[in-house]
Amino acid sequence: MAESESSQRRLRPAPLLFEPSEAAADPEHFFDLESIDDPGALLDRATELTLAFRAATDRAVEFQAVAAAQLADPRRFDRLTPADIAERAQWTEDYAKKMVEFGRDLLRNGRTPGE
Repeated sequence: MAESESSQRRLRPAPLLFEPSEAAADPEHFFDLESIDDPGALLDRATELTLAFRAATDRAVEFQAVAAAQLADPRRFDRLTPADIAERAQWTEDYAKKMVEFGRDLLRNGRTPGE
């Protein structure tokens, strides 16, 4: 992802608010999009939500990677193996290894998730 694209996403996304449980239980209800009649406004709001979900996903993945790296840290007496992390996160072991390394890179470079 290009840096300007990443910066643009962080400036623009709509806030993700939790929906009331009764609304979330209704499969036709999704962040009140069904109540927007104007197709232009619907496209705008749906696009805002798409960008917000992507930004939230990217940030959450970075937090997962940092957590995986911390759990696999050989200095921890209770460290987990990549297989343990994979089972806990419902990943494959290969993906867990990649996430541990990604998390180590983030930590080594002093980056906090979402930067």
